[in-house]
Amino acid sequence: MIKIAMVEDDLELADVLTQYLKQYNIEVTNYEEPFLALSSLKLYKYDLIILDLTLPGMDGLDVCKAIVKDFDIPIIISSARSDITDKVTALQLGADDYLPKPYDPRELEVRIKTILRRFNHNGIEEKNEKESLFKLNGDKKEITKNGKYIKLTAAEYEVLSLMLKREGFVISREDIFENSDLLNSDYENSGSLAVIINRIRHKIEDNPKEPSYLHTIRGMGYKFTNE
Repeated sequence: MIKIAMVEDDLELADVLTQYLKQYNIEVTNYEEPFLALSSLKLYKYDLIILDLTLPGMDGLDVCKAIVKDFDIPIIISSARSDITDKVTALQLGADDYLPKPYDPRELEVRIKTILRRFNHNGIEEKNEKESLFKLNGDKKEITKNGKYIKLTAAEYEVLSLMLKREGFVISREDIFENSDLLNSDYENSGSLAVIINRIRHKIEDNPKEPSYLHTIRGMGYKFTNE
């Protein structure tokens, strides 16, 4: 689990980002007050900071400066300020990235993973590489297990890739259909999703009847574990 401290006084935005990132195994703790955020860094260990610049009581650039001075932790600036000077100053102070608002939460998720991969904070990426049996290559639309290519139909790929992206979380049938370009109401009504799940299990499980990776959570949906 990646642990992130967010310093954001827009509580509605903070809640949206927290809920979105949760599905990617990213736990966010938001601090509305910058002084409270700085104090928390002395008590808790975080892998990354998401920092707004317009904050009550203390300017975000000063918060950035204080974090860089006392802590070894990557920082993503998340700000509605359009002045290029703020961006340049933040990066000069030691921020690792600057994301202007508004932005798509998907971009934030990608930037978090990219920075942590580069920063290799606390060996997070090394740990993931060691424990993850399944790898998703979105560009090639390929999934491998222990480095071996899994031959999947387009529908099987869509379902399994979604499972990998939301590893460890229960995904409902409705959520699978909502996030699929191929599966539609015809699949849902005909029960074909269960057939697709069964086919995937035969391709990835040692014993499809007693799955170790793709689990059915009765009355809720499915959950994927990748280790």
